[in-house]
Amino acid sequence: MHQRYFEDVTVGEELPSVAYPLTVYRMVMAAGATRDFNSIHHNTEYAQSTGAKEMYANTSFLLGTWERCVRDWIGPAGTIRSIRGFRMRAFNYVGDTVRVSATVTGTRVEDEVGVVELTIRSENSSGVSVGPGTVEVTLPRRGEEQE
Repeated sequence: MHQRYFEDVTVGEELPSVAYPLTVYRMVMAAGATRDFNSIHHNTEYAQSTGAKEMYANTSFLLGTWERCVRDWIGPAGTIRSIRGFRMRAFNYVGDTVRVSATVTGTRVEDEVGVVELTIRSENSSGVSVGPGTVEVTLPRRGEEQE
């Protein structure tokens, strides 16, 4: 994994987006991994009985997609400080693809720590499904001793 440094970041920079095809297998595995056994997340018939058109991704899975997008970009020495604005606006149904995209919207040095603000969102075939939100991360500065 590539390490990102604070000095290499520019406002307006786009992070590589990450796509997640929502297969039945992925939904069943996500339900088990997050221990969210509500049938709306892994059973089409049950989900449809509640008015949904299909089973859909749970909150923990969707939050994990945001984290993956950010962690792939910040590298192993970066940290996630906060996530704000994580709001589900539409279901992410099996059979669709969720794409997570983020943009650098601010940088600052705080107590000698490089802080970067990202605007992030999830989109599916219907448009924005989660967010937009803000993720604040720290990045090492060039010349800092790495552990």
